Amino acid sequence: MKKKSSFVALMTTLCVLFSVSKAMAAEAPIDVTVSIAPQKYFVKEIGGNNVDVNVMVPAGAEPDDYEPTPNQVVLLNKSKLYFSIGVPFEKSWLNKFKSSAKDLTIVDTQQGIERMPMAYNDDGERIPATSGIKDPHIWLSPALVRIQAMNIRDALIKVDPQHQQEYRENYLKFSKKINQIDDALIAITAKIPAAHNQFMTYHPAWGYFATDYGLRQLPIQDEGKEASAQRLKSLIDTAKKQHIKVIFIEPQFSKEQAKVIANAIGGKVVAINPLAEDWGNNLLTVANAFESNVNH
Repeated sequence: MKKKSSFVALMTTLCVLFSVSKAMAAEAPIDVTVSIAPQKYFVKEIGGNNVDVNVMVPAGAEPDDYEPTPNQVVLLNKSKLYFSIGVPFEKSWLNKFKSSAKDLTIVDTQQGIERMPMAYNDDGERIPATSGIKDPHIWLSPALVRIQAMNIRDALIKVDPQHQQEYRENYLKFSKKINQIDDALIAITAKIPAAHNQFMTYHPAWGYFATDYGLRQLPIQDEGKEASAQRLKSLIDTAKKQHIKVIFIEPQFSKEQAKVIANAIGGKVVAINPLAEDWGNNLLTVANAFESNVNH
């Protein structure tokens, strides 16, 4: 009788442990991967504690030509979702990721967004891109981030329907936060006189941002390539004519051509980062940098 009681007690304990283990497994966060750090911010805002987010391009690296490490590819095999955003390295790697991780679903967060050409003339106006290059920097426009957030929300609901209400509520909270950031950016950039709304930057990352807030970006790079000697001369002439005294650069790129122009115009070089994870505060910092450094 005692043996039977011990057996029943043992089986009861095992059943309880199995149930607890099963419940814990069911509540384990979903592993997802993103290309760049700002996307981690977006996914965490919507997914909360239900997601663990792996960033493919580390801080300081450039997503134009990044090559993932073998360890990153191994970690990718744990992910259920990969949120792509259209940065250049994805073109070479997404198919490889899919081949390596059979259970991986790739979610294109660009859905519903019409990307603009990346080519500019010497007056800072976009021109049709003869090479077909489209501007990938859609995370720097709050208006476009709203669309990306919807795509992230819908993908998380599809793979994890039991938390769909939470994802919907988090999306609404994030939308309100985006609106607040948008309002603050409007207030900051409104201080920039229309006659002096042009800024010069090495890499053409800020085109969508400029369009949103009535500014004009004049990039040194030409469709991702270093400027020719002729273009540098033209940019120096434009900077002098427009009284531009600041060249904005990014930590991911060389400063050399920016310094050449800055020296020629008696100006300075100021660093801004389009890839900071703290997306909202970073946009406010950049807007303040524009407002403080353009010619008034």
